[in-house]
Amino acid sequence: MIEKIEEYLIEVANFNSSDKEEIEQFRLRFNSKKGILTDLFAQFKDVPNDQKKDFGQKINTLKQAVTAKLDEAKERTESDIVLVKEDLTRPGFPLELGSRHPINLVKNKIIDIFKSIGFTLSDGPEIEDDWHNFSALNLPEYHPARDMQDTFFISQNPDTLLRTHTSSVQIRYAEKNEPPIRILSPGRVFRNEAISSRSHCMFHQIEGLYIDENVSFADLKQTIQFFTTELFGKSKIRMRPSYFPFTEPSAEVDVYWGLNSETDYRITKGTGWLEIMGCGMVDPAVLKNMNVDPEQYSGYAFGMGIERIVMLLYQMSDIRMFSENDVRMLQQFKSL
Repeated sequence: MIEKIEEYLIEVANFNSSDKEEIEQFRLRFNSKKGILTDLFAQFKDVPNDQKKDFGQKINTLKQAVTAKLDEAKERTESDIVLVKEDLTRPGFPLELGSRHPINLVKNKIIDIFKSIGFTLSDGPEIEDDWHNFSALNLPEYHPARDMQDTFFISQNPDTLLRTHTSSVQIRYAEKNEPPIRILSPGRVFRNEAISSRSHCMFHQIEGLYIDENVSFADLKQTIQFFTTELFGKSKIRMRPSYFPFTEPSAEVDVYWGLNSETDYRITKGTGWLEIMGCGMVDPAVLKNMNVDPEQYSGYAFGMGIERIVMLLYQMSDIRMFSENDVRMLQQFKSL
């Protein structure tokens, strides 16, 4: 038996090939589950006790020789690989262009409309304090919006939270700038709401503020009339009395969508009218909090949810689609 192992050792020592097929056959012959080494280890139990020591040493020597020979062959084949240089004149692979997100498309369109009548952009932090998000906007201390059920609080005493509207940007801007002020504040806002097809805990708002001498409700209506005509192509609007803590008087704006299809009946609930935004004249108490003299200046404010506008424009029924990043949905906006 030991003589047979000596023959295998000679065979292993004499093996010298760079051919991958021959190397693989060598490995299978010696180092596979049905190979020579496996058989020899299986025969070990039948070897007489006085020969087991020499037999075991020979098997280990053979195993080490096979492993070394396979490693040597592997290195030899890798060094024989010829590197082919890239052809730098070859045409590149075409890059497939993506598309803008529908929220960005509509947001940019809204910004362009208001920029054309003199509004400028203003931005602010998404993590706000109590003063800029609530108190300065005339929201009383025990207003429901301050509850944990409606707002994502980060810390308390002092309160730090994720902003629930972009009105906080308007407060920050007015604190540092003198009237006249004509700004637009787009951005993400956060509210502690259950996620469904019609509501989400994170969405986008765009709010406007205009403060100057002798600003009236008629100016507000004319601005919104211009906006709805430019964005929707529909000029028939109505303003319903409403309530917001930071404006007085306040109104909600509906645009006449029409009843030309079954979808129109569904989204307008058979009335033909669609609510698109809230607005109103800035409350004098809020002007004081902005360090603006309410005796000299007046102003109007308006705000809308961008997701709602997108859903109306593109007849989308589920607000969750905007945050899922489904490529099938996004590809439909490539041409826009």
